[in-house]
Amino acid sequence: MHDRSKEELIALINAKDSQINSQASQLDLQTSKINTQTSKINTLEFQLKELRRLIFGTKRERFIAAENPFQQKLPFEEIQEQEKVEVETEEVKFNRKKKENNHQGRLSLPDHLEVKETIIEPDVDTTGMICIGKEITDQLEFNPGSLFIQRTIRPKYALSKNKQDQLIESAEEKSSIIIADLPSLPIERCMAGTGLLTQILVDKFIDHLPYYRQIERYKREGVHIKSSTIDGWQRQLADLLDPLYQKMVNKVIAQGYIQADESPLKVMDKTKKVKDSARSGGKTHQGYHWLYHSPIEKVVIFDYRKGRTREGPKELLKDFKGYLQTDAYSAYDYFNDNKDVIRVGCMAHARRYFEKALDNDQSRAEYALTEIQKLYVVERKAREENFSHEKRHTYRLDHAQPILENLVKWLFKEKTATLPGDSIYKAINYALNNWDYLKAYLYDGAVEIDNNLIENAVRPLAIGRKNYLFAGSHNGAKRAAMFYSFFGTCKKNNVNPYQWLKATLDVIADTKTSQLENLMPQNFIA
Repeated sequence: MHDRSKEELIALINAKDSQINSQASQLDLQTSKINTQTSKINTLEFQLKELRRLIFGTKRERFIAAENPFQQKLPFEEIQEQEKVEVETEEVKFNRKKKENNHQGRLSLPDHLEVKETIIEPDVDTTGMICIGKEITDQLEFNPGSLFIQRTIRPKYALSKNKQDQLIESAEEKSSIIIADLPSLPIERCMAGTGLLTQILVDKFIDHLPYYRQIERYKREGVHIKSSTIDGWQRQLADLLDPLYQKMVNKVIAQGYIQADESPLKVMDKTKKVKDSARSGGKTHQGYHWLYHSPIEKVVIFDYRKGRTREGPKELLKDFKGYLQTDAYSAYDYFNDNKDVIRVGCMAHARRYFEKALDNDQSRAEYALTEIQKLYVVERKAREENFSHEKRHTYRLDHAQPILENLVKWLFKEKTATLPGDSIYKAINYALNNWDYLKAYLYDGAVEIDNNLIENAVRPLAIGRKNYLFAGSHNGAKRAAMFYSFFGTCKKNNVNPYQWLKATLDVIADTKTSQLENLMPQNFIA
């Protein structure tokens, strides 16, 4: 009886243990579900915040730490922080000299502008009075651009009878009518002069004024220009300037350092099927402008492609050798196996991930942003003191490399302590996956720490999209890429785009192919 009770007790204990294990297993399952749901909620909240910031918030990515990590403390400041001694205060009154007004007045007007003078005499009779001085008031004024007719007159001369007989005797085959040659024109028998053609393109690709708006403006001047006419002018000018554009492309590829990026562009596609157009919201195709920038030569190239596949950079950069700086887009992975190309990452993209993670994990995100900020302090020092490429390379190894080594150790350590669904995990994972590319800027002092220079070149394209919405055709998008290349290079070299294009159109028809490089915007002298 005693043994049977013992067996029953053991069975009861085992049943209880089984029940406890089952409950523990259910608890673990519930905990796992809660963690998954919590991670999903955090991800959705992060996405919601990003959408709200995208619509309503600021686009700045500037990070300001709660405490400046680059400001060293004085010894007595550290002592005061440690002791935290309360100091009695007393009110002190004193008189001081009133601060003088150091306002420099309004800005001086440029000296190169034309001055038109208007003299206003007093309403009274000044006969017999002595002029003792003048009050001069300068104002910056503006006259709206106006159209005018440029009339070129070439007198014709007929040879005299004696002169004709002399030409016949000397076997010279000359016409009996003498007239000056007409200067070469960018478009033969075109009603528009180079000034108007230049202004139309500058208005479109720099000031982002669509052609239909320009047409309305010219109508106010009593001149009616059809949209098809302007399109024809642009097409013919693009054909004329294409050899110069190809020269610029070859110039960029020949450099040992290129930055690359891409930007979307909607393009009208009449061949698109009705079902496809209804699905995409219209008969537009999603094309892309691929950008290539040579920081050393200060040349920007836009290259239009119908897609975002690797075929674009693969074809254009097939002969390129050197440093290729890009973001982490997979299309550039094609160059990973190319021994002649060294991939370089963009630190600004890595920083952007941590900036977005501030609301998810402030302490970790702030630490990473502070360390990245130290790297940019090194860059600013080199830029402000105008270091040579060799000196900047050495300076980076001494000051930036230790920061990078500490940062990568921290990244490996913190990755295991974060959840895969969190934005801070994504930021750390992005940095680690691209670390070899992110630190590659240390190899050469000519290479930049990020891709910001080429991203700045994309901005005119982004602003233009908001105004004219889409390109009229794939060929039109290719022509637009050409003019964005010309004007982007003008901007990089502080060249007046109107002056450059007008001067180029005046002479390019008579310029030999071997001399086209002299017409590039970076070589232009006003």
